[in-house]
Parts: sequence; C-alpha cells; structure tokens
Amino acid sequence: MTAQLPTPASPLKIGTRGSPLALAQAYETRNRLMAAHDLPDDAFEIVVITTTGDNRAMIDADRPLKEIGNKGLFTKEIEEAMVRRDIDIAVHSTKDMPTVQPAGLILDTFLPREDVRDAFISPGASSIADLVTGATVGTSSLRRRAQLLNRRPDLKVVEFRGNVQTRLKKLADGVAECTFLALAGLNRLDMADVPATAIAPEDMLPAIAQGAISIERRVDDNRTADLLATIHDHETEQRLNAERAFLAALDGSCETPIAGLAEIDGTTLRLRGEVLRPDGSEVIRDDQTCAVEDGAKLGREMAAKLLAQAGQGFFEWRS
Repeated sequence: MTAQLPTPASPLKIGTRGSPLALAQAYETRNRLMAAHDLPDDAFEIVVITTTGDNRAMIDADRPLKEIGNKGLFTKEIEEAMVRRDIDIAVHSTKDMPTVQPAGLILDTFLPREDVRDAFISPGASSIADLVTGATVGTSSLRRRAQLLNRRPDLKVVEFRGNVQTRLKKLADGVAECTFLALAGLNRLDMADVPATAIAPEDMLPAIAQGAISIERRVDDNRTADLLATIHDHETEQRLNAERAFLAALDGSCETPIAGLAEIDGTTLRLRGEVLRPDGSEVIRDDQTCAVEDGAKLGREMAAKLLAQAGQGFFEWRS
C-alpha cells in the first residue's frame, strides 16, 4: 500500500466548508491520517468550498434553513467538487448530512465521536430553568426550538443562524438572552472560555449524529477507501447506523423536529428517539435496547412505532 499513499507531489485533497469548526474538523482528519500513515502535512491539501448554506446575506438575515432548502445546503457544492474530482474526500458534521448520498458517493468513515450533548450558553443564566418568563432565546435549530417550547412555552424563540463565532457575537450584542451550541463544537474549537453549561440528554435529546465527524468519498476510489480504513471508528458507525436509520424512516429534514441518541454498553445498544410538533405542543418518544448488530433495524422499527403513535394530523404542518 505504500505506493498508494499521498505525497507532497500528489496530495490527498480534503474538501471542507470554511467555518472555523469545519476547518478544525478537516485538520483533525488530516492529522489522524498523518499519524496513521506517518505522512508529512504537505501530503494533504485542505480545499475550502463555499456552500449555499454559508451565504452571508442569508445568515445575517437569520433566514430559517427550511426557507432556503434542506440539509444539502451544507453539502451540495462540496459533493459536486468530489464528483468532478477536484477533491478526493469531504469532511462533514454528520448531523448536517442527508441520509442518502448522491450517486457515486459514499459516507462510510467516521471519526471517534465527541460529546453528544447540547450546551446552554448565556452570560446571565446557567440553565433553561433560570430564564425569566418571556425571555428571548436564539436558535436556528427546529429541534431545539420545539424542545424548548415543549418545556417552556412562555419563551420567545428567535432565529439565530451562523457559525459558532457569529452566534456568540449575536448573543453578546443582546439579540437574545441565551443560545445553544453543540458541546462537541466548543470542544473542537478549544473554547473553554465560553459560558457553557452541558445539558443532559434526558433534558434535551441531541440531534441525530451530533458530535460525529464523517468522511465522504467516491465509491470507486479504492485507494482512498484503504487510506481511510485506518482512522475509521467502528463503534461510532454502529451508533450512527441506528440513529440515521431512525431519521431516514421518519423522512427527517430541516422541517422536522427529530432527536435521537444511540449508546453502546458491551453488546447492547440503547436507542432513544423523539419527534415533536414545531411549536412544542406535543412530543412522542421511545427508548429501547437491542443487540448492537440490530441497531439499524431497531431505528426503523422505532420510527414506524412513533409514526403510528403520532396519528392523523401530527405531521399536517408539513403538507
């Protein structure tokens, strides 16, 4: 395999968005590959690609994602570059990824998962319970909005788009009294100074695949598949198989408030999932266990159970 390794003369091109978090994830991928194959950093090239979801005007206007498109907002241009062979791999936050990849591409490498929890961010409060009646909360996540309103229907929730730094600036400018970020992102950016309080999954079940970095490649690129196999984390894959099967069976999109988390203890996988009305007025959830190898099957079964439990009218807002 030595002859197949990238070199400074023929580097592996790593595609990524240009946000600080996306770049941190791309460099983590590069560093793991460097260590696994004893390669210099110039055997890799980080290629920054601007996606539709990164449009500055739409971010500044705080336009909801569902008005602009779907999860492909953060992947389309990167995947097109890979199909054109402008890049060899793409590094993604898995929670941004659709459950089906374009023809010719595959998502089959996952790095060890970071902390899955959400973080409550506020300069003046330490938890959701501490917020005064009618407080303004900023979030671009339909899931977090619905979960918040389910617990605290008195809160005023405003759209809060942008990368980590943009949202923290909006918070500092007084646009809202608190916001929420994935704890994994703060950890990867080494932002220990941010006034963040971790929220237990029991209090706010995270997004599907939260905290997981995935790597996409061309199906026919066996050289790259061999290269990536050395940094792939099998347990993360097993957990995401269950979560993403649950999401796919629910036809999850940026219009659907869905949360889910799979955890492994020995040979047992525990899957928790929930679906909410966007206004938080109703939530349906389930919590089951199975053998690890049956995780995807459980995800599909849990989705079918919740869809049946929801009954007529639960998803009428999508029509």
